Amino acid sequence: MLDFAAQIEFLKQHSSYAQRWLNSRPEWVDWLESQGACKVDIPGIRGLLAPCQDALAIPEQNEAQFMADLRLARQRLMLWIAFRDLNGLADLSEVTQALSHFAEEVVALSIAYIRADLQRRFGLPWSSVTGSEMPLMVVGMGKLGGLELNLSSDIDLIFLYEHEGDTEDGPKSLSYHEWFTRMGKRLIKLLAEHDANGFVFRVDMRLRPNGDSGPLACSLDMLEEYLLVQGREWERYAWIKGRLIAPTPDSPAFTYCERELNQLIRPFVYRRHLDYGVIASIRELHAQIQHEAEKRSSNHHGRSRDIKLGRGGIREIEFLAQMFQLMRGGTDPRFRIRPTLEVLELVKQQGILPANEVDDLKAAYVYLRRLEHRIQVWEDQQTHYLPEDEGARTRLATSMVGPDCVEEKAAFLSKLDKHQMAVAQYFEKAFVLDDSARLDNTSLPAGWKPDNSIFPESAARWLAWADSSKQRQLPEKSRIIFNNLIRKAADSLQVDQPTAISADQTLLRFFDMLEAVARRSAYLSILSEYPQALSNVLALLKASQWGAEYLTRHPHLLDYLLNSRTEKALIEHPEQYWQEVKATLEMRLDDVMADGDGSEQAMDILRITHHTETFITLLADLGIGVDHELSVEKVSDHLSALADLILETSLERIWPSVVKKFGLPTDAKAPFAVISYGKLGGKELGYASDLDLVFLYQAEETDFAAQEIYALLAKRMINWLTAYTSAGSLFEIDTRLRPNGSAGFLVTNANAFKRYQLREGDNSAWVWEHQALTRARCSAGSKSVGKFFDDVRFEVLSQKRDIDQLRHEILEMRRKVHAGHPNPTTDFDLKHDAGGMVDIEFIVQFLVLAFSNTHPQLIGNLGNIALLRIAGEAGLIQTSIAQEVGDAYRLLRARQHRLRLDGAEKTRVDLGLEPQLVRAREVVLSLWQEVFLAPSDA
Repeated sequence: MLDFAAQIEFLKQHSSYAQRWLNSRPEWVDWLESQGACKVDIPGIRGLLAPCQDALAIPEQNEAQFMADLRLARQRLMLWIAFRDLNGLADLSEVTQALSHFAEEVVALSIAYIRADLQRRFGLPWSSVTGSEMPLMVVGMGKLGGLELNLSSDIDLIFLYEHEGDTEDGPKSLSYHEWFTRMGKRLIKLLAEHDANGFVFRVDMRLRPNGDSGPLACSLDMLEEYLLVQGREWERYAWIKGRLIAPTPDSPAFTYCERELNQLIRPFVYRRHLDYGVIASIRELHAQIQHEAEKRSSNHHGRSRDIKLGRGGIREIEFLAQMFQLMRGGTDPRFRIRPTLEVLELVKQQGILPANEVDDLKAAYVYLRRLEHRIQVWEDQQTHYLPEDEGARTRLATSMVGPDCVEEKAAFLSKLDKHQMAVAQYFEKAFVLDDSARLDNTSLPAGWKPDNSIFPESAARWLAWADSSKQRQLPEKSRIIFNNLIRKAADSLQVDQPTAISADQTLLRFFDMLEAVARRSAYLSILSEYPQALSNVLALLKASQWGAEYLTRHPHLLDYLLNSRTEKALIEHPEQYWQEVKATLEMRLDDVMADGDGSEQAMDILRITHHTETFITLLADLGIGVDHELSVEKVSDHLSALADLILETSLERIWPSVVKKFGLPTDAKAPFAVISYGKLGGKELGYASDLDLVFLYQAEETDFAAQEIYALLAKRMINWLTAYTSAGSLFEIDTRLRPNGSAGFLVTNANAFKRYQLREGDNSAWVWEHQALTRARCSAGSKSVGKFFDDVRFEVLSQKRDIDQLRHEILEMRRKVHAGHPNPTTDFDLKHDAGGMVDIEFIVQFLVLAFSNTHPQLIGNLGNIALLRIAGEAGLIQTSIAQEVGDAYRLLRARQHRLRLDGAEKTRVDLGLEPQLVRAREVVLSLWQEVFLAPSDA
C-alpha cells in the first residue's frame, strides 16, 4: 500500500480536475488524509452537507450561500470518491451508490429549503385523501433510479404531485400546479446553475410526460392519462429504473406516494404475460441509438470509440438486462429490481443465460463503468469517448490498474477489446441480430400455398384463411409473421414427416394454435425470433393432440419451449424443484395480495402456475428437450405433487379471509385438513383428472360455530379451485366420498368421521367406502388433523373381517361399476372391461381389507404395484403372478396415458393388433378368478 503522499500524487496525475481544486483549497488535502481511508457512506455524505442542513433552521434565507455550500459539498465528495476509486480503495458499487445517495440528499435538502419560502408566501398544498401536507414527488430515473450514477452524470428527474387544488393558509393562494412548478424550477436552479464553485448536478427533465413541451410538474391523474393514451415503448424501458427519491423513505408520506405511483407505473411497464415483443422493439431502439452515436463520432475528431453507446458498450449490457425485466417482470416480481448487476445475477440464478455468459457480462460492465469514471474524472466532463491521444490512453491504462501496478497501453486496449467483443456477441445472440437465425419476415411470393399432395386439408385451410376477415383484420406485421410461420412449418414437416400422424394433421394443429394467438403479437414474436421454439412446437403438435389443444388454450406456455432447463430440473432434482415452485408462487401471491384482497389475481396466478407446471411435465413426458421420456408413474407423481401444492397454497391464502369474516384472532390456526381420495389419493393423477376430496376439521361436536367456519373455508376453497377466470380453470372437484355422500355435511368433524368409518352407531360406512380409504391420504392442511386421519385409516384397514362376506360385497360392487360403463364395441376398454385396470384396483383393495389385520405392511398407501409385490412376499398370492399383474397394470396405465394424450375420450383398443395387451389381460383375469372365485362381469 502506498503512503498518503503517493496516493494524492496519483490522484493529481489522473485528474486535472482534482489537481485544480486541491491547489485552490490546500486544506482539503489534510481533510482527505483523515477521510480518504473511510468508505463513502450516507453518514459521511450528511457530514459534507451539514452546513446546508444547518441553513434550514435559520429564518432568514441566504440562497447564494446555500447554493455555494451545496457545490462545495459536491466538490469535496468528488475528490473523496476519486481518491478512493483511483487508488483501488473503493469498488464500483461504493462509487455509484455514494453519488446516487448524495443526489437524493441534496434533492431532499433543496426541497426543504424551497418549501419554507413557498409556505411563508403561499401556504401549503394539502392532500384531500391523506388529510396531510402534499409533498412534491420526485422520481429519479435512469442511473439515479438504479443507484448507478457515474462521476459526471446528469440526473434525470420527473416531478409529480397527487391531485389538483389551491394552497391555503398563506398571504396568497396558488394552484397546486403553480406551487409545484415553482418548487421544481427553483430545485433545478439550486442544483444545476453554475457559479464560482461549479454546479451540483445537471438536471434533465426530458423524460417527463410530453418531454420539453410538457408541464414541469404534473398530477398523478395527468401521468396516468398520458401513459394510457400516449405512452411509448421506449418510455417503458425508461420507467424500469424509475424510483421515488422524494419524499424520502423515512417520511410519513413515502409509503402512500410510492404505492400510488407503483399502481400507475407497474401495468404500464410490465405486461401480465411473458412479453417477447420487447426483443424487436429494443433491437430497433438500439439501432437508432447506435446510428446516432456513430453520427456524433464521425462529426467530432477524437471521438471514434464510444464505450457507452458504441458496439459492445455499457448500453448494450443495460439493454440486455432490461429485455429480461420487461419480458418477465409482469409474471415474476423478482425482475422488478433496478441495478443492472442485480438483474444479471437474477438472470444467472434463473438459468435464463449460461452462467459463464452472465459472468462475462458482469465483468465487462464493471470494467467499462470503471473506465468511464476514469475518462470523466480527468476534467469532470460527461464524456464516454476513449481519447485517441496516445498519452491519454497510456494514462488511462495506468489508472485502470492503480498505483501499485503497471499495465502497458497495448494490454489495456486488448482487455477493453475482449470485454466489448464479448458484450457485442452476447447482445447479438440475445436480440437475434443475425438475420439468418430469424424468420424471414418479408411477404410470401404471390400464390404460395402448402403442397397439395402432402397437405391436402391444410392447403384448403390456407386458401380459406387467405380470404378470411380474420386475416385482413390483423396488423400487416402480424399477418406477414403468421404467413411465414405457416410456410416455415410446412417446409419443416415436408422434410421431417411424422410417423404417428400425418404431416397434414400436424400443420392443421399448428393452424389452430396460430389462429388462437394471432392477435397477440408477443406470442408470434416468440416463434419468429426463436427457431428452437418453432421446432419444439411442431414436435409437441406431432406427439399429442391433447398437448396441442392445451398449448392453444394457454399460449403463454410458449416460453417453455425455448429451452429445456426446467424439465431437466424437474427430472433431476424434484424436491428442490418443487421448493422453488412453491417459493416463486408465494412471492407472486404476496405481490398481488399485499395491497388488499387481490383474490381474483391470486386465482389467476394459481391457474397460470398450474398450467405452467402441467405443461413442463407434459414436455418431459413426451421427451421434448430431455434425453428420456418420463414414465407414466413419474408423470403422475409430478401432477399429484402439483395438485397438493395448489391445495395447500389455496388453503393458506383463503384462511385469513375466513379469520377476518368471523373475527377470529389473526394468528388463529385452522385445525382443518384436505383428504384426497381416488387418483390424487393414490398419486396416480392424470392431466385432466378430477380431484376427489373430503374436508375434516377438529372441534367439539357441539361447536356449531366451527361447522359454519370450516364450511365457509371449504366452499371458498372449492370456488378458488373450480371457478373459470380469465386465466382458465384448475380442477373439477368431487366431494361425494364424504360421509353420507351428497346428503352429508360438506365438512366433517374428525371425531364423527372416526365413528362413521369404524361403524360405531347407526350411521356407518359401506364396504366401498373402506375400499376408497385404501388410497386416501392428507394432501393439505393441519398436520395434527392429517395424523388423526392416518390413525383412523390404520384402525379401519386393520380390522378383522369376514373374508367371504367381504369377497361377496366387493364382487357385487365391481359388477355395479361394470354395469355403469357398458362397452358396446368389440374393442377392449383398458380401464373398465374385465381384465382391465379396475379389476386390478379391486383385487388390491380386497387384499388390503382382507389381510391387513395380519399383514399390516399392506396398510401403507404405496400404490397398486407395490402392494401386489407385498402381497406376493406375504404369500397371499403367488410372487410370479404378483409381478406379472404389476407389469400388466403398468402397461395398461401407460397405454391409457398415451391414448389420452392423443385426445381419445374412451381408451379402447383392438386386442388383435396388440398381443402384449392380450397376455396382460389374461394374467389379470387369472388372478381375479383366483381371488374372487367368479368373473367380474357376470
